Amino acid sequence: MRVITAALLASASQGFQMAFNTGVEAVERTWPKIAMETPSYGRSEIYPWLMSLPGTREWIGERFINSLEATGFEVVNRTFENTYGVKRTDIEDDRLGIYRPAFAMLGESAAETPDELVWGLLPAGFSTMSWDGQYFFDADHPVMDRDGRVTSMSNFGGGTGTPWYLVCTKRVRKPFIFQKRTEVEFVRQDQPSDETVFMRDEFLYGVRLRCSAAYGFWQMVYASRQPLNSTTFDAAYAAMCAIKGDYGRPLNNKPNLLVVPTNLRGAANEVIKAERLANGATNTNRDLVEIHVEQRL
Repeated sequence: MRVITAALLASASQGFQMAFNTGVEAVERTWPKIAMETPSYGRSEIYPWLMSLPGTREWIGERFINSLEATGFEVVNRTFENTYGVKRTDIEDDRLGIYRPAFAMLGESAAETPDELVWGLLPAGFSTMSWDGQYFFDADHPVMDRDGRVTSMSNFGGGTGTPWYLVCTKRVRKPFIFQKRTEVEFVRQDQPSDETVFMRDEFLYGVRLRCSAAYGFWQMVYASRQPLNSTTFDAAYAAMCAIKGDYGRPLNNKPNLLVVPTNLRGAANEVIKAERLANGATNTNRDLVEIHVEQRL
């Protein structure tokens, strides 16, 4: 049996953190495809620019002031944790190797949190209110027409089946927001004098992360619950390209990403990858967009 010393505990912690870091680095982040990262410096952040998509105009007379407003749109940071207990006896008995895979998985889980938050916004968007008072995927988002009157724009193609999504990812504005308050932190409670060690003969190691995810620009994504085929894809593509900002300004959206769950992978490949349609006609949508199959949907 080894004697528990400060050097031994530091070595054990270093080994656990190395395994943790390996797990973090193994994760392929996909959320940046559809979300913009915004830094956070406090409990929450307010986004006053979401309701403003103005265009540059010829300067005649005084400047026209586009007020940045998003009354009440506040994104509150959430705190996440995961904690492992390591028996003091296992450190005394030099059994640390059995824990390294667990700490690698701890790192994986922590690194996947942003993806889980961002991708989870898509299916929830049919029943969650966005900053404009409508469901994020809705047929009547309020915008101003050329004469300054309120009219509606849609980013939802209807239907009741499995959802699929067209996204424009090539612009600064994105449909979703990942708000980062802190980096993923590896934390520990590993002093012999700690209460947990005294009461449970156990050292604690864990992860801590503060962040959040929220809805951004609905104009940059179009959802459909229609069966995915060439006809419905064409309709969704055209509808998204036709979305306008306030005062009838074209947004020049060009969808470049088709997001589907795993059960629509085959249908997505038929629409985007096949050389010819089922009727023998040339597939004019071949390689028009990238396909992203997301298991979290």
